[in-house]
Amino acid sequence: MRDLTYRLVIRACHVLFRTLGLKIDVAGADRLPKSGPVVVAANHSSFIDFMVVGEVGPARGRLVRFMAKQSVFDAPVSGQLLRGMHHIPVDRAHGATAARAAYRALQEGEVVGIYPEATIGRAFVVKDRADVKRGAAYLALATGAPIVPVAHWGVHRVFTVGGRVSLRRGTAVQVLVGDPIVALPGEDAEALTTRLHAVLVEMVEQLVEGYPQKPAEPHTAWWWPASHGGAAPAPQEARLLDEEARLRADAGRGA
Repeated sequence: MRDLTYRLVIRACHVLFRTLGLKIDVAGADRLPKSGPVVVAANHSSFIDFMVVGEVGPARGRLVRFMAKQSVFDAPVSGQLLRGMHHIPVDRAHGATAARAAYRALQEGEVVGIYPEATIGRAFVVKDRADVKRGAAYLALATGAPIVPVAHWGVHRVFTVGGRVSLRRGTAVQVLVGDPIVALPGEDAEALTTRLHAVLVEMVEQLVEGYPQKPAEPHTAWWWPASHGGAAPAPQEARLLDEEARLRADAGRGA
């Protein structure tokens, strides 16, 4: 059976969700087209947010092929699973190879998942426009696929950067699917990315505003955004932390 590995992984994820007692709410899944090529563009705040972003696919009878960094494919277990699920490896040094693979998948009518922020945002809100990549827009323009924005919030409380892991039960995780974004006549990748960024910023802000488990003392909550009085790094500080982490990673690879 095609995609047997993917379907088994979905079941395993659901078992994990139940074990952790996650309260996952997905809104707007019907906005994902039921057929044809689609670029799903989501914010990135957790090592496992692909699990909840991917929930919008099966709800519409589809599976999302995520673009993920090469290092995850290089690991023995995760690599075998990712390849079995037909996800797409991204090597920062050879980005064109990943772009071609994503293009082929879209040409075959697949749903391709992309994180325009590239790396996890430590501020837990969408990164500044200058730090958002144009890959989703390029693929949409090249294939005619719509971009479906998917915002999520809360899963970073479970597992994210900085060694933050929590097995506390009952964490609320919210997912919001936006209306498909179609390129306007004459619109280039830069302008399309700017529109996508604005939509994701607004959607994440909507989820934060309506989050059902707001901290009683925001200033002590590491996971609550600084823009809402939380203890998470402000965007500029988060950007510096991201750069430091990237430099350490490059040094570890001998770059």
